Amino acid sequence: METQSQTEPAAKASSLLLQQQLCEAALYVSGRPLDFKTIGAVIGARSEEKIRSIARAIAERYAKLDSPVQVLELPDGRFVMQLRPEFAKHVRKLSNRPLLTPGPLRTLSFIALRQPIPQSHVVRVRGKLAYQHVKQLKEMDLISYDKIGRSRLLRTTITFADYFNLNHDPLILKKELKNVLDLTTQVQSQRAQASDSSERS
Repeated sequence: METQSQTEPAAKASSLLLQQQLCEAALYVSGRPLDFKTIGAVIGARSEEKIRSIARAIAERYAKLDSPVQVLELPDGRFVMQLRPEFAKHVRKLSNRPLLTPGPLRTLSFIALRQPIPQSHVVRVRGKLAYQHVKQLKEMDLISYDKIGRSRLLRTTITFADYFNLNHDPLILKKELKNVLDLTTQVQSQRAQASDSSERS
């Protein structure tokens, strides 16, 4: 009996460790936010409280490490493993996630800064290729739309915010995006000036 009572806590600890490892593996391999149901299916748990406890334990462990990787609990209750923003900008070009070419990326930026915005206005400004861009962005779950009569009202999704490490609040997201675009413009301008100077010399 004593041997059995000693092995039960050890078995529970081993089971909990395995669930944490499975949860961490799921977050790592998915590359996107996961909800309770998805995590629970992987680790073999149904209780949201238990799943949240396991995911938070992993998040706390990463928070204590001096690591470029972090595990975040999002406002909607999902968990995601991602690079910290200060590291992501340096290695994003190495990402194996679907990459956006300049055309769709400009259309996406236009939608993000002016959302919610009618598709007809996007097409009027960005040209007829915007129809294809919108289709691609919708397939990537970066934008969504509501039908209003014969028109569509476009806006970005939570996936978009997570993909670019932006806030879920549309107002804050727009400010963050403007800062990123302003910084990008400054860098491009500085590079152009440096290139002109080297050519003259």
